[in-house]
Amino acid sequence: MYRRAGYTATTFIAAVGDIRRFHEPRKLVGYLGLDPKVRQSGIGAARHGRISKQGAAPVRQMLAEAAFVAVSTAGPMRAFYERVRARRASQIAIVAVARKLAVLFWHLLTREQDYAFQRPSLTHTKLRALELRAGAQRHPGSRTLPTKNVYSQRAHRERELSEQAEVAYRRLVADWKATAPTRSPATT
Repeated sequence: MYRRAGYTATTFIAAVGDIRRFHEPRKLVGYLGLDPKVRQSGIGAARHGRISKQGAAPVRQMLAEAAFVAVSTAGPMRAFYERVRARRASQIAIVAVARKLAVLFWHLLTREQDYAFQRPSLTHTKLRALELRAGAQRHPGSRTLPTKNVYSQRAHRERELSEQAEVAYRRLVADWKATAPTRSPATT
C-alpha cells in the first residue's frame, strides 16, 4: 500500500514536470486528458461527452487508482464521489474524483501547502517507508518511539477527524443546494 502512494506521486510529477507552467487547474486537467469533450456546432447547445484522453495514459490510470483509494476511506473525497455517483455511474464518479485530485494537486503544489485533511501518522509512516527505500538508516530496537498502542490510538483519532471532514463536506453541499437560486423554466 505504501509503495502505491510513491508511484502515484512519482508518475504525476514525471508527467507534469514543473507545475508552474500550468497557469490554472483547467490547463492541467486538459493536459492530462481528464477534461470532457465538447461538441458544438453554430449557435446550438454544447454537448459534453466523455473525457478527451489527450494526455499521458499512465497518469490518468494512476489518478484513477488513487481515486479508488481516496473514496475507500472517510473524507471529503468519498462524500464527493457518493454525490456524483448518485447522479451518474460509479465509473464516471471515479473519473470525477481523479479530476478533482489533479486540481487539488495543482492547488497544493502551486501554493506549496499541505493537504488540510491529511492523516499525519499515515503520512509519517509513508514518508519513513520511502526514506528506508532510499537508503536511510534503520533503527532496530529503538524504544524512543511511541508504542504500537499509541500509534493505533492516534490513527483512530485521525480516522474520526476524517469522518468529521466528510460530514462537514456533506453539510456544506446540502447548505449550498438549499441556498442556490432556482432556475425558472424560461431561462433553461
